[in-house]
Amino acid sequence: MRISAFLLFLIIGISAKAQTGYETTIDAKAKALSAKLIEWRRHIHQHPELGNREFKTQEYIAAHLTKLGIEVQKMAKTGIVGILKGGKPGPVIALRADIDALPVKERVDVPYKSTITAEYLGNTVPVMHACGHDTHTSILMGTAEVLASMKKDIAGTVKFFFQPAEEGPPADEEGGAPLMIKEGAMDNPKVEAVFGLHISSGLEIGQIKYISGSMMASSDWFTIKVKGKQTHGSTPWTGIDPIVVGTQIINNLQTIVSRQEDLTIAPVVITVGKFHSGVRANIIPEEAELEGTIRTLDSKMQKDVHAKIKQVAQNVAEAWGAQVDVHIDTKTLVTYNDPVLVKNMLPSLEKAAGKENVSMGRWTTGAEDFSFFGERAPSFFFNLGGMPKGTDPSKAAPHHTPDFYIDDSMLDVGVKAFCNIVFDYAKGK
Repeated sequence: MRISAFLLFLIIGISAKAQTGYETTIDAKAKALSAKLIEWRRHIHQHPELGNREFKTQEYIAAHLTKLGIEVQKMAKTGIVGILKGGKPGPVIALRADIDALPVKERVDVPYKSTITAEYLGNTVPVMHACGHDTHTSILMGTAEVLASMKKDIAGTVKFFFQPAEEGPPADEEGGAPLMIKEGAMDNPKVEAVFGLHISSGLEIGQIKYISGSMMASSDWFTIKVKGKQTHGSTPWTGIDPIVVGTQIINNLQTIVSRQEDLTIAPVVITVGKFHSGVRANIIPEEAELEGTIRTLDSKMQKDVHAKIKQVAQNVAEAWGAQVDVHIDTKTLVTYNDPVLVKNMLPSLEKAAGKENVSMGRWTTGAEDFSFFGERAPSFFFNLGGMPKGTDPSKAAPHHTPDFYIDDSMLDVGVKAFCNIVFDYAKGK
């Protein structure tokens, strides 16, 4: 009996060691990569490129993956899918990073500050990684390096999505996640789960925030064209004023939010950001044009709000004898984290950052085209801290601003999170 008990203890010990061995290896390899992660991130930060124009970034990533022995597929104009087949049979999962920058002039005085300019909407503009996509790219490059070195221990296949144009492609072009999907990123082999992360300038380094279910809003852009009847400004009763009609439409759109949608289910935002009409002070013009955005955190609500916007615009215009045309363009869907996937993968995040550093986040009305990948397979998207320790979050510069700043000293936490997800997901199959 003593021998049997000893053997049982030994078996349990060996089993426990086997279960935790890869975690220790991942931790050591990710920490050893810290200097490289910073080097890659700062190189990309100093050489930003706008959506569908990330040619040099694409080559930089491709060279890295090729050196690691990872299969490289170029797609979606400037995107890359890297494919790493593990040494054991298992599931196919995808890890995603976005690689594009924004037309923003950097104001932060750092040695790797961007001085790049590029063409945007017909104008020459400064370009900056003002949303942290440079850190996402660096983290996924590091993840690829760690996993390539552990290839024989991986069960299944890992696909690395380096996605261009997350901020949106030029107006006359396809791009981003929809084009990646269209060109087969989620197929051959078929992806059964997809994961992504986003750096946060208002979350302290070393921290991870997540949410189960709806996490980020859908984003729709709308245009409302109002056609009235032009007349002299001194005799408004002889015409139909599209400016007055337009303002009434704006006022009534807000009643959709305040009086027509159940905000206990999820929030809704309707914003009119542009209103253009007229050429002269004493002329009531014939037309007015409104442009705005809709944000919802429930897919059914998204469709309902679309219908109500059209109804409100039509009814207001009809009451004034005007004509109206409404066009709504869906930019992203609701970013939805599969609750089962979140529950099963939460331990992976806790291994990466420490249980005390992982907590529930909140809804955000920002949007992500990662949501399109989530429409094709269960997905999990989480936030990683990039704010220097001790900083007041209320004073951290927001994303998409000239003063946006990321502390890149703990990017290895993102690498550890991705790598643990790969092993833990396969273990649970």
